[in-house]
Amino acid sequence: MKENQASFSAMTTAYIRAYHSMNDTPKIFDDFLAYRLIPQEVRELIEQGLTKEKQFNDSEHTAPISDLTTTFASLMKATNVLSRARYTEDTLEKVVKQGVKQYVILGAGMDTFAFRRPELMERLEVFEVDHPATQNFKLLRLADLEWEPPAGLHFLPIDFTKENLATALTRSSSYDPKVKSFFSWLGVTMYLTREEVFATLRSIADIAPSGSAVVFDYFDTDAFIPEKSSSEMQKKQEVFNNLGEKMITGFNPSTLAEDIASIGLSLYENLSPADIEERYFQGSKDGHHAPEHGHFAYAIVE
Repeated sequence: MKENQASFSAMTTAYIRAYHSMNDTPKIFDDFLAYRLIPQEVRELIEQGLTKEKQFNDSEHTAPISDLTTTFASLMKATNVLSRARYTEDTLEKVVKQGVKQYVILGAGMDTFAFRRPELMERLEVFEVDHPATQNFKLLRLADLEWEPPAGLHFLPIDFTKENLATALTRSSSYDPKVKSFFSWLGVTMYLTREEVFATLRSIADIAPSGSAVVFDYFDTDAFIPEKSSSEMQKKQEVFNNLGEKMITGFNPSTLAEDIASIGLSLYENLSPADIEERYFQGSKDGHHAPEHGHFAYAIVE
């Protein structure tokens, strides 16, 4: 994303969750608050499907949007957004029962968890970690809506390309490095270099006690090889390249366990597109299917 620009992909991701909640059956992930969180002018741009050098604004923030060369319909089929959110919160429910008391959402974007799941908020301290521009945009939007953040919700700005996650977390007097924690990192790894991804995962292993966990999604390396990548993936890359949010990094599923073991993480689960299809898309009546090249990883701090 650009230096001082709120992430348009974060807005689009929230819209996909909202659209699904309002229109699809069965519900893979029911984010019934996402629609209200997105400003009307942003919703209109997404609904137009094609934009050209338009802007979305609030009273203090302006973010230019480049050409979005895709259709509204194709955006609404971005099922990785739905299944990764469902997988993450399914996993969170399990680890809370195992003693996790802190939930750190990396690249939180327009996440609604803290307002949508009060029963879990009663048991958790939640930390939204995101790029300063995107987080500021969200805070202004919350103020516009007069949504009062719960007492257990904390906002931490960070540019992952410039700052270590462990350093950012220690800035917060509310984060306790001795308490078992759960980290979610969705829709981010593909935009960073391999080194930046491993630096953040290493920070998690450094800052969180043994038994803590992280869920992250990633694309396999084939997604970035034209002769192996699906047409759907190539179209998706073109869209976000034009938004200034270029996808650059994939990982080899067969070597991921070894790769992250060297930084103190044990791979507990590594879902393939076929696994995701079986778990979340059986019986879909809307033509949804698991994303090609998309994988979900669940790792535990050793």
